[in-house]
Amino acid sequence: MKDLIVIAYSIYLPLVILLTFYVANNLFKNSIVYMKDIFNGREEIATATNTLFKIGFYLLNLGFALYILTITEVINTTQATIEILSTKVGGFSIYLGIMLFINMYLFFRGKRVSREKRTSAQTV
Repeated sequence: MKDLIVIAYSIYLPLVILLTFYVANNLFKNSIVYMKDIFNGREEIATATNTLFKIGFYLLNLGFALYILTITEVINTTQATIEILSTKVGGFSIYLGIMLFINMYLFFRGKRVSREKRTSAQTV
């Protein structure tokens, strides 16, 4: 039924947008500490870089959410709508979690590299 697909889309889109903004805001609100450390306390560069990472995070995740938007299955019942939505939102949530951990890895790696550079500069 076409109406159930439109209803599924109208639930899916706001949900993935809210999930993306929630994860991005929490990740990048807390990651500024790492950015400041990576850039030796230079707040302007840390904030600018953090903002650019956040924009990239939005673009990648919202782009992927839109990319997987299509529902090709025939939806005849409310149960089928819920099951398809759970698959779509669940798959997107897994993807979003992976992206979160990739970003955290990059922040930790940047912090480690920055610490190593400071240590080697102090010994010279």
